[in-house]
Amino acid sequence: MDDEIHAIDKNETSIGVKWVYKTKYNPNGEIDPCKVRLVAKGYKQKLGIDYFEIFSLVARLDTIRIIIFFLAQINWKIYQMDVKSTFLMIFLEEEVYVEQLHGYLTPRAWYKKIDSYFMQHGFERCSFEHILYVTFVDL
Repeated sequence: MDDEIHAIDKNETSIGVKWVYKTKYNPNGEIDPCKVRLVAKGYKQKLGIDYFEIFSLVARLDTIRIIIFFLAQINWKIYQMDVKSTFLMIFLEEEVYVEQLHGYLTPRAWYKKIDSYFMQHGFERCSFEHILYVTFVDL
């Protein structure tokens, strides 16, 4: 595993990530809860090295105008749809590596830290449920 990690670091084939914050306002002009997204820094990728194909299917404006014109002529209703979770519904065909955000721990690192804390403070780890700790206190 270490060999793969060092190869990724050496070749700079991992993609960085960052938080993007967006403030939206409701019709009264009040601030709605802020939206936060974790996005990949795909703009740092290089064609032919990090990816080999670009594909983004978007209808041409002429096509949309013709469809609207035709449907208006025959008096049909037009409905619009936007699938907000499009990219959450697919599986990638290739492996993509992203960098861990600074300040975030892996679950194993967190477990080691909390386990050490509990053990130092006299807790005993349950033998059949390793996330359950017990201590006895005289009342």
